[in-house]
Amino acid sequence: VQQVFKQLFYMINAVALNNLLLRKDVCSWSTGMQLRFNINHLEEWLRGKNLQQSGAAQTLEPLIQAAQLLQLKKKTSEDAEAICSLCTSLTTQQIVKILNLYTPVNEFEERVTVAFIRDIQTHLQERNDPPQLLLDFKHMFPVFFQFNPSTITLDTIHIPASLNLEFLNKV
Repeated sequence: VQQVFKQLFYMINAVALNNLLLRKDVCSWSTGMQLRFNINHLEEWLRGKNLQQSGAAQTLEPLIQAAQLLQLKKKTSEDAEAICSLCTSLTTQQIVKILNLYTPVNEFEERVTVAFIRDIQTHLQERNDPPQLLLDFKHMFPVFFQFNPSTITLDTIHIPASLNLEFLNKV
């Protein structure tokens, strides 16, 4: 059950983050607030179902960081340092893309300046990120089945003749 929910939450994360990276109309402060609110509900549901050890919440980390990135101030060099230290699950390319797509929804917000984005790129230069922008939402985590050894030894098993397994020999 835990493995199923980890996979499901990863798919939620990948599809939502990919939509965020591809759609300018959803890159805003209010979307960041809405994402964080909905993610909190998912995390509370996991705790309520006692699934917090499944790793499902950790698969949402890139989406959480993207939501926080949308909510942070984006003006000074200190803001750039804060963004770089906070967004460890996002690649440099993803951070820059979200900042480029950021769209103010009211008169109190401002667009992210080109100088600020260059400052972010300078701070993140030493990162060794993979060159991918979108997450693979078809990624599958390996499934693990717990091994429970049997107390029955193989030399005590009797194979009925009706199974037509004469080719098996006891050694």
